[in-house]
Amino acid sequence: MSKKPESPLPPYFNINPQEAAARLGEPVDTARFAKAAAFCARGRDDLAKRGYAPDGQKRLRKFSIWEITRYMIPVAAAHLRRVLKANPDLPQGDGESGSKWFTLEEVLQLREHFDKEGSSAKEYRPWRPEGAKAKIVALSNFKGGSGKTTTCAHLAMSAALDGYKVLVIDLDSQASMTSILGGKVEDEWKTVFPLIAKDYARAVMAENQVRDAAGQAELPLDETMREALKVSATDLIQTTHWPNIDLIGAQLNLYWAEFQIPVWRMGLRTWPLWDALGNFLEDEGILDQYDIVFLDTPPALGYLTINSLAAADILLVPLGASFLEFDSTGRFFDMLYSTFASIEEGENAALRRAGLPEIKFEWDVVRAIITRFDAGQQQDLANVIQAYFGDFMNAYRQEFTALVGQAGEQVNGIYEADYREFNRETYLRGREAFDRTYAEFKELLLGTWWRDAQMNEGQN
Repeated sequence: MSKKPESPLPPYFNINPQEAAARLGEPVDTARFAKAAAFCARGRDDLAKRGYAPDGQKRLRKFSIWEITRYMIPVAAAHLRRVLKANPDLPQGDGESGSKWFTLEEVLQLREHFDKEGSSAKEYRPWRPEGAKAKIVALSNFKGGSGKTTTCAHLAMSAALDGYKVLVIDLDSQASMTSILGGKVEDEWKTVFPLIAKDYARAVMAENQVRDAAGQAELPLDETMREALKVSATDLIQTTHWPNIDLIGAQLNLYWAEFQIPVWRMGLRTWPLWDALGNFLEDEGILDQYDIVFLDTPPALGYLTINSLAAADILLVPLGASFLEFDSTGRFFDMLYSTFASIEEGENAALRRAGLPEIKFEWDVVRAIITRFDAGQQQDLANVIQAYFGDFMNAYRQEFTALVGQAGEQVNGIYEADYREFNRETYLRGREAFDRTYAEFKELLLGTWWRDAQMNEGQN
């Protein structure tokens, strides 16, 4: 009878310590981190340029008549061709008559034409109440890898394809969103940092007026604050390769704000640090120039995230359908409560003593979104998460598809990917994942605008 072969031992048995030591290399000092960072920076630039044109610029691809009539303008392809033939002043696109391709700028012009001349029963332009300000949308969760930046980027692109004018503000010093949108940010003075510094400088100046009247010594305005007072939001907003998406980018030095903001707060305890971001959006007319402002926040509940959440009208919280992400998101909500309830309690005590109106943090709507969903593996746990979060949960679970990974290799969103480079079924399934996420978001957006309009009418 033959002897049954023995199973090999697991790889963690019989490791030779001397051989292991030989593989260690020399001890690592701090200079080695600088070398690793330099290699990564070089590689990051090389990889980011995969989605760029040969001249080093990032450009948005063109869109076919099939895409335009299926996803962007609700008309039949044959009807669009007839309209183009009858209106030679309209953009005619590139290519043969049966296969024309248009830039997004041209698609937006076609939208305008159909909105004026087309059927009143169809929606050629997305709805926004007359005179309504832009809605501020924060995507936040302190669990890294939750799909926050990916979801934010695709919502911004979806809204742009839908016809909205969008501003994206990257508040994460890792600057992934800035890379996706092809932004170039030299230093922290091209991020939101100087706008937050300006808000503090203005608070110091207001305090000094009070101190001057009382005969007290003024607080100093250092060089950083004096320089920040010269900066406006328009100095920082950069256009992107999307004609209706603008960007305030981020870079590594933006993280310095997390250390500087509490120092400023200690210098002037009356400065409401959480209002700095919202103040410049409101005071500098940004909310009148755009339809939607998306805030991509760091994966931490720091001062930049607190600013984002305080400014937001709509809060979206992406998470994966796993126990650890569910647990982490629950703790995130707990920290939101602790942080903002603490601010309310501390500030309102002083406001009550002064006979002034109290502050109250409030959001139009909050929704958690399950991302990277695998229906075959995660259905049961997703149902449990849905049950516990209840009305905080989006109904649609954003499925992970191969299209996301393939587009990501080119540092592109799926809407930037040319569908001809993919299997048609893969493209349609991947696009549907984000189209349905956008559809639920748009329902929230329109609902909040409509509710605001109704409240305004009731007050008039």
